[in-house]
Amino acid sequence: MTEQRVLNLHDLRNLPRETTTAWVTPSVRSRVEAGLGFTLRPPLQPLPSGVQTLVVIAGGTLIDEAKVWRLENAPLVKLIAVPSIWGSGAEASPIAVRNRNGKKDIRIDPKLLPDARGVWPELAASVPTPRARMACGDCWAHALEGFLSPLAGDPLRLEISKLIRQMLRLPLAGDPAWFELSARACAGQAQASVGVVHGIAHVLEGALQAQQPAGDWNHAKLCSIFLFPVMRFNQQASGKWQNLLQQYELPADTILKVLRELFDCHAFDLAIPALSVHWMDILRDPCTRTNSTTVRPSSLDYFVGKVFL
Repeated sequence: MTEQRVLNLHDLRNLPRETTTAWVTPSVRSRVEAGLGFTLRPPLQPLPSGVQTLVVIAGGTLIDEAKVWRLENAPLVKLIAVPSIWGSGAEASPIAVRNRNGKKDIRIDPKLLPDARGVWPELAASVPTPRARMACGDCWAHALEGFLSPLAGDPLRLEISKLIRQMLRLPLAGDPAWFELSARACAGQAQASVGVVHGIAHVLEGALQAQQPAGDWNHAKLCSIFLFPVMRFNQQASGKWQNLLQQYELPADTILKVLRELFDCHAFDLAIPALSVHWMDILRDPCTRTNSTTVRPSSLDYFVGKVFL
């Protein structure tokens, strides 16, 4: 996987304050002010002259916005991305996914990769339990879909298989170890691709947010909900799923048990009407086209009928 400079909290504190500024998500603002002492500025606004380093401490949404903003507006400024929650792995990826008019705008460019990523384990304490579980689902989606992608070669699959075994030892909860594993999972899938879990999440997020605004629909939630159904679909539709897991000595039953824990049947039922309406859009999504097994119009029946249970 691509090597990237990794900074710890000590490294962040030693950045020159006179030439460093930060964009920070509100949920960790007070902790950042107390812990780092950087000048905090409104995100996505012009930087003062003399700023050489921009530190973004946030979730994947703001980190991806910052990656594109830096590329277009301040390419000479160094970007350090510090995740306030794991899952997206945006801090370790040359891919930026942004919400635009209810749809996903996806950009891929080596220049989007931050110059460094930071690891601040204590930020895990600020993540509410439900969001921590969703974030774990997002990480699992990256790892499994990257591992199974038809674009992945043997060296990458070997690397991700080692990562999956580490993930199996962690709880689906706010363990700081998820920060590092999440970054590695995202960096791995960025070298291959993802599959229909991401196709579903990309298409349905905006639609469900508009239809059910109180439902807290987001990318990580959709990945967590659909990961078990999609992996069961892949398993039953083709022998490739089982063969690859056996080849790399990954315990299929144990992995499915973890994914079953992430599955939320009630939320799945709420999402099914939108899934049916937008199924053809999901099939056309670039992520779906690199799913480990072929997904067809008739495959919708598998999900609507809950054949995976």
